[in-house]
Order: sequence, then structure tokens, then C-alpha cells
Amino acid sequence: MSKKLAVLSLGCDKNRVDTENMLYYLSGNGYEVTDDYGDAEVAVVNTCAFIASAREEAIDAILSLAAYKKTGRLQKLVVTGCLPQRYRAELIQGLPEVDAFLGTDEYERITAVLGGDAPAAKNPAGRVLTTLPHYAYLKIAEGCDNHCTFCAIPSIRGRYRSRGLKSLLAEADGLVKKGVKELILVAQDVTRYGEDLTGGAMLPTLIDGLSQSDVSWIRLMYCYPERIGDALIERLADNAKLCKYIDIPMQHADDAVLKRMNRKSTNASLSALIGRLRSAVADIELRTTFMVGFPGETEAAFETLCRFVADHELSNAGIFCFSPEAGTPAAKLPDRIGRAVQEERLERLGALIYQNVQNKNKRMVGKTVTVLYEDIDYERKLFKGRTQHNAPEVDRLVYFSGRFADAGTFYPVRITGTDGYDLVGKLVEPPGVNK
Repeated sequence: MSKKLAVLSLGCDKNRVDTENMLYYLSGNGYEVTDDYGDAEVAVVNTCAFIASAREEAIDAILSLAAYKKTGRLQKLVVTGCLPQRYRAELIQGLPEVDAFLGTDEYERITAVLGGDAPAAKNPAGRVLTTLPHYAYLKIAEGCDNHCTFCAIPSIRGRYRSRGLKSLLAEADGLVKKGVKELILVAQDVTRYGEDLTGGAMLPTLIDGLSQSDVSWIRLMYCYPERIGDALIERLADNAKLCKYIDIPMQHADDAVLKRMNRKSTNASLSALIGRLRSAVADIELRTTFMVGFPGETEAAFETLCRFVADHELSNAGIFCFSPEAGTPAAKLPDRIGRAVQEERLERLGALIYQNVQNKNKRMVGKTVTVLYEDIDYERKLFKGRTQHNAPEVDRLVYFSGRFADAGTFYPVRITGTDGYDLVGKLVEPPGVNK
């Protein structure tokens, strides 16, 4: 008789892949996944510990699930991922409600912890997808060697370790054969892929190999600016399967702040890179990440960041406040910025980015774009999907009307207006169809 299993994956999409690996390990051991926590007999929380807010979210989620031991059918609660990898001793003492903790290099032990049979061999390609069926994340490496002063990831995940090219191509082929149309490449640093294997950049080679499959879109996330070279830019320009989109975590634009962060870029080098990308790929969409309130960030430094965002019309950006992480060099830096100032700067930068979004959206009105349809918004009574310029869950959506749409299918949509961050349009019906 199968047991009901609830799984909660927190944090980034790299964590999601780890969760999908765990589901694969459990898939042959009689577990039935449920989203009803009250009905679950076993629950797994895969945690993030990147910043304080992520840790708080994880603890809240663990305690919420632990309550089902009293009010529901829950018998066993397992916590996995970055939080126990970093704080196992403290968690064991502080969370007696949890039955087991597994770190980031122990996911294959999940079956043994839950009393099942361990897999015959660890298989990084073995996954049970938790995304919509038409897209999947492809985790190409583990760990990080960049050592930004604010980041604890190298101490949690270890050194950068690329997966083998053949293994990745085989996994991608299997995903595409199951109906995946969009492969999203992720790692702590996608652009470093292969350096530990061959001593040179292998990302262009990986893209070439993935392009031989029947996949429709290949998307690049987490590309460090100093490693975006001519070969990668050429593929962004010429490879029809590679989305005209690249995620580049810049973190800041003031030279002094970037140096204290141990980032290798400068304001000038970032501006030059943006210019090269937009010159080579006219319709490219840039996504980035910025941190405000880093120790020593003066008002002048923050204004430099704002001018940079305005001058380059950056609109797809995640922004967050500095969080001092124990054990990182930045946690010991002087000239801390008060929380009130951090939040005020966050609000100002957010307003500037939102204005860029509005300006860009207005320029889209009247254009016809290709949309990958994903779901229905029943309140708006509209279909919704994404263009190649938008990644799942983090970027803008396109809401559109039409007679019919099949999930996971590409449609031409004429943009007729905007709605906040998002675009609104109408399905371009084939000739002869009543509108």
C-alpha cells in the first residue's frame, strides 16, 4: 500500500532539480505524491539558506508542516538541503519535531531515511519533474568557485564541479522525448561550465550539442559577466534555438562596491558588455540581480547604480538587501548600512526598474510575439504564457484572449496593451476563423 508524500521545495530552481532527484529516488518505493499536507504521511522540506529571509521562510515552513503531526496524518518529517548542510547541529537541537536531516550531498539517502530501498546507483539524470510538462531545468554543475564576499554558497555547496557533457546531453534528450520544449540551463555559474573538466570554456560546446535535439528553446541563467565571451555572444546571435535572453547577476554598478564584493567587473566593463550584447543581438532581453545596502555603499555609490539602471533601461531585475552571512568576509566589513536606509534604497531602485518596465511594455503594443502558452487565469478569463524573453516564475507574462489554446504550444499573439508588469494581447487567429 502506497504512502502519501508531500514535498516542499524552497529557494532557487537549482534546489528544485535536487527535489526532483529525490522524488526519483523515492518513485520506486511506493510513495504517492500529494499536495494536501493534511493527508500526507511523510513530508520532505528542501531548504534554502542563502540569506536570512530564506532561512526564516524555511523554519516557518518546517514548523507549519510539523503541526500536521498533531492535526493530520503526518508520521515522518525530513528536512534536506542547504539549511541542514550549514546548521545541522543547531537544527537537531532546536527542531526535535524533525525526524531526519540531509545535507546537499546526501539526497540519494532519502529512501533509506524513509525506510525504503536505496537506488542501485546515484543517477543525476533521474528526475520526477515538478514543473509544467513543457519546460525543465537542466542543472549543469554543482558548487561555486567565485567567492563573492557576501555569499556562503561555496561553503555550503563546495567547489565548482561540472557534470559530464555526455551525461547532460543524454538527460536533455530524455527530457525532450518526454515533451519538454524549453531547457533552462542552471548552475551557480553557468558560464564556468567545463573549466574544471578541460581547462577551457565548454558552454558553447554544450549549447551546440543541446541544439541537435528537438528542443525548441534553450535558456541561459546565472551567466557571470566576465566569462561571457565572443563564442557565447555569437551563439546568442545565430542559434535559433537559443533564447534571445541571458541572465547576468551584476550585483552592483559602483566600482568600489563591486571591489568589496570581490566581483571582477567594473561599471565600464558591465556597460561595454551590455553594448556588445545589444549590438550583436538587437532584441536580446537582459535579466540581472542587484544588491543594495552593501557595507560602505554611500549615497553616491547608490546613485551610480541608479544611473546605470536608467541609462541601460534594465527592466528584468531581482533586487534584495544585503544580509550579513556568518562566516563570509562581508559579515565583518565596517560601515554597515541601517535597515531603514536599505529598504528605502530598495524601494527607490524598484520604482526605477518598474518605470523601465512600463516604458518597454508600451513599446511592445502593436507588435506580434510568439508565446508559449502555459495556463489559464480564470479571474481574468485569459490565457497566459511567456515569450522567449521571459523565464518562468521570475519574469513578465503575456495574458491573451482567443478561441482555444493548448498548453505547451506556441502561438502568435498581438500585443494590445499592458497590465502592470505584464503584457495583454489577442491570439492571431488563422485566416478564415471567426474572431
